[in-house]
Amino acid sequence: MRIKICGITSYKDAMIAINTGADALGFVFYEKSPRYITPQKAKEIISSLPPFIEKVALFVNEDAKTIDKTCHEVGATLAQLHFEVSDEFSASLKTPHIKVIRAKKADDILKYSHEYRLIDAYCDVFGGSGKRINIEWFKEIDCSKIILAGGLTPDNVNALKEYGFYGVDVSSGVEKELRIKDEKKVKEFILNAK
Repeated sequence: MRIKICGITSYKDAMIAINTGADALGFVFYEKSPRYITPQKAKEIISSLPPFIEKVALFVNEDAKTIDKTCHEVGATLAQLHFEVSDEFSASLKTPHIKVIRAKKADDILKYSHEYRLIDAYCDVFGGSGKRINIEWFKEIDCSKIILAGGLTPDNVNALKEYGFYGVDVSSGVEKELRIKDEKKVKEFILNAK
């Protein structure tokens, strides 16, 4: 199972995640989020990272030009789109990207089933709410292209293995306080997920 540690706001936290086995790091470019990071700060962190790590830029309701420009400037390798994305919008993006489904009901998780997608519990706020999705919804479906997010912790991630998710995405579940990762929780989360 691939692991993304999201809401990275410092080089120290980025390296904690990498050194304990994370496959991807998430940087939030949504100003209303408590885990927002400026493009300049993200660029400083990303430019100092070792190779072979996916650098994911999270966007809410941005236009394609802004997404492409920001990803190019900061060195992000993938855009994570937390809003409704049309086929035309997808085609206009030059940056590799993944769509996010903020699921309110079981049928929602079947959207974009032909492609890799991230599924999170619906919440009025975007990113890192810690709200857990109903895991029962995934019992009878192919989860091999799903990255699961929302309410994950070192204590509950192990129970997801039987579903065959492609990956998991965690933010608040591995923090010691808002915006700061807890090294012990990050290690435990990755160990339990792998």
